[in-house]
Amino acid sequence: MEAAFWQTLWLTFKLAAVTTSFLILLGIPVAYLLSRSRSRWKPFLEALISLPLVLPPTVLGFYLLLAFSPEGQFGAWLEQALGLRLVFTFSGLVVGSIFYSLPFMVQPVQSGFENLPRNLSEASYTLGKSHLQTLLHVQIPNIKPALLTGIVLAFAHTVGEFGVILMIGGNIPGQTRVASIAIYDEVEALNYGLANQYALVLVAFAFAILALVYSINRRLLRTGWG
Repeated sequence: MEAAFWQTLWLTFKLAAVTTSFLILLGIPVAYLLSRSRSRWKPFLEALISLPLVLPPTVLGFYLLLAFSPEGQFGAWLEQALGLRLVFTFSGLVVGSIFYSLPFMVQPVQSGFENLPRNLSEASYTLGKSHLQTLLHVQIPNIKPALLTGIVLAFAHTVGEFGVILMIGGNIPGQTRVASIAIYDEVEALNYGLANQYALVLVAFAFAILALVYSINRRLLRTGWG
């Protein structure tokens, strides 16, 4: 039982780490483009990205399950053409978590970009720096609090996922059984002691990581970052 307990926690934090890594690579460009966009379609794109904030997780999980199922056209193509099976696999959990946690990365970072003084970028352009150089060396370093907030929220949100994980991943020990699913399982089995152990770990983690991000952000703001 002890081995299964630690295996479940390891899988939970591994999923959060992998998902957050992809969200950093995806979320920063999306947030930057949204912050600079003046298109009339911008509100619709922002609404699309923000849907996971208001949709029941099982709704998103259900549609992802339909999309990735080998019985569907897209899922069958993924499996036949790319050899990629996303239903009831760890890879599927990662893809589902990216969709579900995307707004938690994009929104704080977008707000950070939008609140940057324009003269910072203009000074960089005047010195002959490209848009990419300005983004990497001027804009991103000056939104550290927003970036840190996005990373922490995305990581913590993935750790606590339940509905999407259950729909697309099921409950396979060592493959898709994360802590939130384990808590539900143990409560159903009336094994409150083990459920409490999982829950206490998640509560302690959530409190520690939030306290850390508030402390770091406070220090960054005091030193003039962001």
